[in-house]
Amino acid sequence: MNDVIEWLKINGNLKIIDAPLDVELEIPHVAYVEVKKDDSRPLLFTHPINKAKNITYDIPVLMNIFANKALTEKIFGKHPDTVAQGIDKLLKMKPPKGFMEKIKIIPELFALKNVFPKRLKGKGECQQIIIPKSDVDLDKLPILKTWEEDGGPFITMGQVYTQSLDGSMQNLGMYRLQQYDKNHLGMHWQIHKDASHFFDQYQKAGKKMPVTIGIGGDPLYIWCGQAPMPHGMFEMLLYGFVRGKNAQLVKSITNDIYIPKDVDIVIEGFVDPSKMHIEGPFGDHTGYYTLKEPYPIMEVETITMKTKPVFQATVVGKPPLEDKYMGWATERIFLPMLKPMAPDLIDYYMPENGVFHNLILGKMKTLYKGHAQQFMHAFWGVGQMSFVKHAIFVNQDAPELEDAQAITEYILNRLDPKKILITQGIIDALDHSANETLVGGKLGIDCTGDMVVENIETPLKDEVLLEKMQEIDGNILELKQYFMQTKNPICLISVHKTQSIQNIITKLKPLKEHIKVLVIVDKINNDINEPYMLLWRVVNNIDAQRDIVKEPFIAIDGTNKSQLDGFTREWPGDTFCTKDVLDNLQAKGLIDINDAFIKKFGLLPFNN
Repeated sequence: MNDVIEWLKINGNLKIIDAPLDVELEIPHVAYVEVKKDDSRPLLFTHPINKAKNITYDIPVLMNIFANKALTEKIFGKHPDTVAQGIDKLLKMKPPKGFMEKIKIIPELFALKNVFPKRLKGKGECQQIIIPKSDVDLDKLPILKTWEEDGGPFITMGQVYTQSLDGSMQNLGMYRLQQYDKNHLGMHWQIHKDASHFFDQYQKAGKKMPVTIGIGGDPLYIWCGQAPMPHGMFEMLLYGFVRGKNAQLVKSITNDIYIPKDVDIVIEGFVDPSKMHIEGPFGDHTGYYTLKEPYPIMEVETITMKTKPVFQATVVGKPPLEDKYMGWATERIFLPMLKPMAPDLIDYYMPENGVFHNLILGKMKTLYKGHAQQFMHAFWGVGQMSFVKHAIFVNQDAPELEDAQAITEYILNRLDPKKILITQGIIDALDHSANETLVGGKLGIDCTGDMVVENIETPLKDEVLLEKMQEIDGNILELKQYFMQTKNPICLISVHKTQSIQNIITKLKPLKEHIKVLVIVDKINNDINEPYMLLWRVVNNIDAQRDIVKEPFIAIDGTNKSQLDGFTREWPGDTFCTKDVLDNLQAKGLIDINDAFIKKFGLLPFNN
């Protein structure tokens, strides 16, 4: 993959767009639409411009690299399950007994030498052009602004290389980077990331922290940057393991951090721990804007690049996105690393419309009473799994976890309020639903047992049940029931919210013979006929401790929260495309979408 563009032309059905398009909104909107298509393709924009700044760039923009499962597998050079098998074998490796066993293990040990990154002398292709500090100008890079309300342009596929204060540990992370001006970037590393831990060391020592950012090169670099490696392990070890060859690294020009020699663009600088700057808002992969908060600021010392660089970028917002396929590879590869803490785990799946950390499904070999609850606590206590908000466990006889229809039926047939665990723990910094940042409700559901016995007492047709509800509260506007063939049908209602939803739930309790699971969403911007996006909405919007009631039926408040609910934090808005931009792109033939597509994926506001 020395020439990623040529490789994608041959292997990825690369779509080349030569029309001049703006880095603000236009290019991101094309990519955002493309990634949601069934036949999603990687995109190369050869003529990026910036209308507001009157800039024509000579660097093309490459997007949607992980466009689908087949292409992701080609990028890895093998199926992620094959990588996982290698990791599993490595974890189970035992000291050889006897001469013959030592002989047999030699090839495996020999292969491991390729895992460790190799530090080269001299400069790499990424340093063919060196721009001194006096000439640094981030405006010369086609940095994208995806959403109207974004705080500015953001680098979204930056490989952020950092090292500990003593230089003994190095880290590769994937953090968004807001451009403030010609030579400053915001560093959005969250408190649980290794780079943030390193930052704490420099802050205590009162020293500036060196940072080097890589853009481009082998797409596997950026995947490694988001991989949940154990603390202290350099992510480029994973690159060597997958590729079967050493990562080739060269020293940064202005600091001692080593980076891959073949990235396209390198941004070097330092973070002054005494200085913070407001970063955001930013339309994130949750499908909501993350709010303005102070984060460290990086001052750029130099920019280096290849003679003909390519700028890699991605878009984030509502699912499905490119991270669907990156996340799929991560799930498969890291399964063996979860099994030591949960040895009877068979498989797991984090649906992209659950935004990964908001929902996990686990299949396990259930051996004893309370086994699933043990797994819940294990997951919530280890590494990045500790940020998962909602976990559902099923037995080994369950259907494939990715079969949405079949696995949902299985779960609903085994859903028992007595086996629902609600607790509290750490949550992702991007979570907006908890009453306070970083700590919130956790939901665990044990569906490993036999089918429950009780059916819904008196099922009613949608229109009849809606009429009964509207007699109780006229703010209930729509109703649709799902999975009526199961023991626990889902009754979904949309409301015009004028009061706490807990009041509505209380008022609906007399209808308990007609309801097993009640889910409530706002009428605005929700389509009760689109379960994919409804799941996205609900798992984003609930805090289990506040928003779930277990008796006399299970009720889930998936509405936006406000002071009506005693919620005092700012509630962020959805990421919506700009209608004029979509219309203009459609008129130019650069996208092909209709009203159904727009509504299905929530591209524009509706029901207002």
